[in-house]
Amino acid sequence: MPRRIVVVQGHPDPSPGHLCRALAEAYADGARRAGHVVEMIDLAVLDVPLLNSQHAFEHDPVPDSLRPAQDAIVAANHLVLVFPLWLGTMPALVKAFLEQVLRPGVAFEYLDNGRPKLFLTGRSARVIVTMGMPAPIYRWWFLAHGVRGLERNILGFVGFKPVRETLLGMVAAATPKRRAGWLVMMRTLGAGAR
Repeated sequence: MPRRIVVVQGHPDPSPGHLCRALAEAYADGARRAGHVVEMIDLAVLDVPLLNSQHAFEHDPVPDSLRPAQDAIVAANHLVLVFPLWLGTMPALVKAFLEQVLRPGVAFEYLDNGRPKLFLTGRSARVIVTMGMPAPIYRWWFLAHGVRGLERNILGFVGFKPVRETLLGMVAAATPKRRAGWLVMMRTLGAGAR
């Protein structure tokens, strides 16, 4: 059954040669070929203003430049985030984007008892992260803290479940054959909407 998939390319640099861009495009290509409906969001070309108060987060409207992205995420069955690991976590641009589009009233609301009501349940997500260090070192020594926080405290908090991850390490030293293998893997994941 075809799914609606949003693929967010989260590398802040708009240069065309980044691996994150190639991974996002390969995932989208595999998904489209399998009959899924795919929308790409390239954060490197969007204006993503920072939120600087709780009041703004809870009450200000989403900027017009981000409303189509927010609408796409709300309409999707599956969300894919692709970004490089910077200082152990997602780039600030990715966090700023998520703060803008996953607002109260859209992604969740607080009930009178203080507990959240989640609006994005029934959706799955995949987080794809590139890094310079070996992925097992990030996963086991550093406990993948930045990615775990995203999965649990942001995506899980608003209802995405399951949230799967793909960690690709030593990307700067990867051979062309290894990179090609990663693109094949992305097309396969996209085809399965996983």
